[in-house]
Amino acid sequence: MQLIFEKSRPGRLGFSLPQLDVLPAVCLPEKYCRQTAAQLPEVSELDVVRHFSNLSRLNFSVDTNFYPLGSCTMKYNPKFTEKVAALSGFSDLHPLLPQLWGGGMLAQGSLEVLYNMERLLSEITGMAAFTLQPLAGAHGELTGVMLIAAYHKANGEKRKHIIIPDSSHGTNPASAAIAGYTVVVIPTDSEGALDMALYKKALNSETAAVMLTCPDTLGLFNPKIKEIADLAHGVGALMYYDGANLNAIMGKCRPGDLGFDVVHLNLHKTFATPHGGGGPGAGPVGVSEKLVDFLPISRVIRRPDGTFALDYHKRKSIGYIAPFYGNFGVILKAYAYILALGKSGLMEASENAVLSANYCLARLKDHYVVGYDRICMHECVLSAARQLEHGVHALDIAKYLIDQGFHPPTIYFPMIVKEALMIEPTETENKETLDAFIEAMICAAQLSESDPDALHRAPSQMPIKRLDETKAARQLDLRWISKK
Repeated sequence: MQLIFEKSRPGRLGFSLPQLDVLPAVCLPEKYCRQTAAQLPEVSELDVVRHFSNLSRLNFSVDTNFYPLGSCTMKYNPKFTEKVAALSGFSDLHPLLPQLWGGGMLAQGSLEVLYNMERLLSEITGMAAFTLQPLAGAHGELTGVMLIAAYHKANGEKRKHIIIPDSSHGTNPASAAIAGYTVVVIPTDSEGALDMALYKKALNSETAAVMLTCPDTLGLFNPKIKEIADLAHGVGALMYYDGANLNAIMGKCRPGDLGFDVVHLNLHKTFATPHGGGGPGAGPVGVSEKLVDFLPISRVIRRPDGTFALDYHKRKSIGYIAPFYGNFGVILKAYAYILALGKSGLMEASENAVLSANYCLARLKDHYVVGYDRICMHECVLSAARQLEHGVHALDIAKYLIDQGFHPPTIYFPMIVKEALMIEPTETENKETLDAFIEAMICAAQLSESDPDALHRAPSQMPIKRLDETKAARQLDLRWISKK
């Protein structure tokens, strides 16, 4: 496929401007004017439309392909939420409006959405209050750890470390380190859970918090989660919940009821707002009662007369962590999604997500090594260790799946599983799609024995064939140099 620069022809235009009807005409000062023409392609409108339409057909997307990325919950985004977010009463508001005239009286609808969303997320997670400001999951993590630090500081304590399992998301230790804490890593035991003996040994009066994903990144629910929380609270530490995997348990159990004090959520995972391509994301953070006073400002409050306003008078607040009110459009879509599904719908979504993952696990366990052979939650972790005996890696299987029309699952994560293949089918895919994906996975396993080179060459049917990825990353060249 040609670059749009290769379609350029001198003098060809895709636009026309009317004659200037505002007089007198004013010219820019010479110092602000270009000395040479901008290096832009000269193409017609039709050239542009066809070029980018054809490019879009090369994309993998949830709308066009099955996207079983484990730990990412790449599920279908219902289109009615896009219509809600596009309503002019929301989309045309200036972000400064709630802070201006009449104490927010000209933006009551949007403030009410924010207020109600906080209450809904609090109910779903068992938290006392939420902030919707964090702009992504990792931003929410950092906000949560900052809240933990503020809490301990207010109590006159200088705690030094945060305990994190070796199966955690990489952002967990990063967030803890950025906030100034030392990270203590606890290995996974033979059952795929936090090693309790080593956990108890690491836990002491210098522990600020324990950061856990529940279910964890192995797709497993830790039955000792309440004991872990009680032990942490026994030494004055707080429990932090990485909400990346809430899609497995929403409506079934609440992190707050399990003993967690801080929760971050990924609206772009659990509540079906667009995800991928760098955003937009949203990572709201919820807290238990003892941490409410430390939440970022401003807070949306409900006045006695039923109207809504912004409250900046929070003496213990950690301050501002994002401009305005977070990614409002994303929050709005998630709000509409929650209202549409309701309690029973959210529970059904979790049930179907868990059913789909266990169906994939049951059908594939005879063809791949299972990371930890237990009933899983919303995702399952397989290993290509058996295929490695024939020189086939998880990467080769991932490339082969591209040829079959599927986005690859997550590979090499969690890192504690050799040649990991992490599959999260979500609740939105039907059985026919899952069966087609499973058959492709089985075919890849069989090819690893009969024709491993076929996997080494994959993808062979795509516009871009197999690349030397190391070279591509180290010698990246995105420049266009005219051949003229």
